[in-house]
Amino acid sequence: MLDKVYAVVMAGGKGERFWPQSRIGRPKQFLQLLGDATMIELTVDRLRLLLPVENILVVTNREYVEGVRVLMPFLPEENVIGEPAARDTAPCAALAAGIIRARGGEDAVMILLPADHLIERTHDLASLLEDVALRARKNPEWIYTVGVVPTEPATGYGYIRCGEMLESAGETKLFRSLGFREKPDLATAQEFLKDGSYRWNCGMFLFQVRTLEVEMERQCPELAAMLRQVSELEQTGKLADTLPSLFGRQQKRSIDYAVMEHAQKMAVAECRFDWDDIGSWTALRNHLTADRNGNVATGLFAELDSHNLIVSGQPNHLVAAIGVDDLVIVTTPDATLVCHANQAQRIKELLGTFGLRPELRPFL
Repeated sequence: MLDKVYAVVMAGGKGERFWPQSRIGRPKQFLQLLGDATMIELTVDRLRLLLPVENILVVTNREYVEGVRVLMPFLPEENVIGEPAARDTAPCAALAAGIIRARGGEDAVMILLPADHLIERTHDLASLLEDVALRARKNPEWIYTVGVVPTEPATGYGYIRCGEMLESAGETKLFRSLGFREKPDLATAQEFLKDGSYRWNCGMFLFQVRTLEVEMERQCPELAAMLRQVSELEQTGKLADTLPSLFGRQQKRSIDYAVMEHAQKMAVAECRFDWDDIGSWTALRNHLTADRNGNVATGLFAELDSHNLIVSGQPNHLVAAIGVDDLVIVTTPDATLVCHANQAQRIKELLGTFGLRPELRPFL
């Protein structure tokens, strides 16, 4: 186990693209999309290969705190932290860094990662995180991120351009970052793939707490101030009373935009494990075995002359299809989604229309 290394699992998202299974009270990270474990359980289990549970923190919406504690009772209660308001990942990172600063010191190494990604080669992940955490301890002026070698011209991911190769960290290759790129259109994504120097941004970062504080002080001093205040309040036991007002006045912004895109020294660790952010229902096709017609399904399913369907059903509710192709079909006890596979990204747009239909609001 690594000394003075902490992992922070960000679990505050809504997961709207997985409606109707995801709801306000049960977002994506609490779904059992593939198997019997939820996405957040899988994430924490991967980290337990590397760290003691005392060093694993979950930052989530305050409404989900009790649910997380019930789901993973082995986590110390004080390690499940409820955000008083939705402010995206930058304030989340500052909050967690302040707590870690109070507990482990400003030289503690922090691993920041999402709760809802899928990684099956868990030991390869643990090995990479160990390599990079040890490097962050020896070279604290750098912030490290993980870049995934693209396998297709994906338009749903952000990219990072890699420059010169740096000294490797154990078995992990490191490159100097030449900057982040927004989610591209198809033509640009094809150029990125052909170029060979671009990596998918999978949203994992490693750094010493003081390094994040220095970057926040340079780019967004109000977040650095909150980090220090959180640290002081955590040490005196007064954080719970003050956090709602302190956190609530922060702007809503992502850690990528607020800090990482313009960090002075950013290194990219080349991914040595499989990775998928399971960003929509169509991603299930990569993880389920297709039948002879290309259909993938969970739950009860039957078909005639139907092809390339993606079905997420229930164990006691049969989904039957005849003569249809390229559909996503998702059933729950109170709602059913049917859409063309190439329209699955529009689910959030659909949810926006429900505001006009009061009788449908409970479905969200």
